[in-house]
Amino acid sequence: MTTAKLAPAYIRAISPYLPGKPITELAREMGIPVDSIVKLASNENPLGMSPKARAAMDKAAAGIERYPDNFDLTRSLAERYGLGMDQIVVGNGSNDVLDLAARVFLAPGRSAVFSRHAFAVYPLATMASGAECIAVPAREFGHDLDAMRMAIRPDTRIVWIANPNNPTGNFLPYPQLRVFLKSLTQDVVVVLDEAYNEYLPPADRADTVAWLKEFPNLLITRTFSKVYGLAGLRIGYGLGSAEMADLLNRVRQPFNANNLALAAAVAALDDHVFLADSYDNNRRGMEQILAGLKRIGLSHIPSHGNFVTFKAGDAAGVNQRLLKQGVIVRPLGNYAMPEHLRVTIGLERENARFLEALEQALA
Repeated sequence: MTTAKLAPAYIRAISPYLPGKPITELAREMGIPVDSIVKLASNENPLGMSPKARAAMDKAAAGIERYPDNFDLTRSLAERYGLGMDQIVVGNGSNDVLDLAARVFLAPGRSAVFSRHAFAVYPLATMASGAECIAVPAREFGHDLDAMRMAIRPDTRIVWIANPNNPTGNFLPYPQLRVFLKSLTQDVVVVLDEAYNEYLPPADRADTVAWLKEFPNLLITRTFSKVYGLAGLRIGYGLGSAEMADLLNRVRQPFNANNLALAAAVAALDDHVFLADSYDNNRRGMEQILAGLKRIGLSHIPSHGNFVTFKAGDAAGVNQRLLKQGVIVRPLGNYAMPEHLRVTIGLERENARFLEALEQALA
């Protein structure tokens, strides 16, 4: 018997998550200088991190020998959203909170529902818990709420929803989402992943946190990895009822968020100037990328995040030709979208470099 066979079959069936290619890896593979590579693959903030967050992180480094205490971040989030501190779950990135939800509510003999082209962590977390994945066909690459409702079975315990969706960028208007929530019984937990919430235009936003009073089966997850620019620190959080948060905190690993991340996150919450600059850069960059794709003659999926998914035909070949030019984007074959690539909105010069390289890759 091999060691692998000691693991349950549902663990052996998991395909590992494939992150965006790191800059250093491409530099080694292609012999390209690191400083000449443009990475637009992982939906990171091209402006870097909040200056206030950086200052707080530097200060926190003086106490790095101490175990972390998430009290300040929990209190700040509770004050920000008008919740009790017992309704907050701090995670090692929002991915951690997604995994906690799966560990609490899923198990062999249970199932979870998600859209076919939704975030890859949903099937990973579901399978790791031994539950069955129910992947619902997408509607124009986005969530089909009617089909998802019909797919729910008596053994379904979680419905995963990303809004805006990654990797497609689709957005569900909140009135539709609220109707969907009202149609479900409370033995089905809805995990609403709002990692890209801060990139939504003000007119599209809704106070989903206020819904927690009405829907005790709702868990909202958010992150500091995107607009706040703290992806490398791994810090996110979940918002839910006190009962739900208590369950997730029971299985949460001790000290799952480190001192530097906690301090940076508290400071980042109040750096409204950086947040506005990041939003504006994304808006301008989105216009630049979309205009370039239109000029080149490529179609795209309308996006409400900080990225654009576009149809490239031979996406694998185009991706390789982009890599040879030192431009990293995200192929989506593992999302059952083999003809598409996803590009993160970067700085103006990075967007221009991408578009120039894309034209050459298609030539």
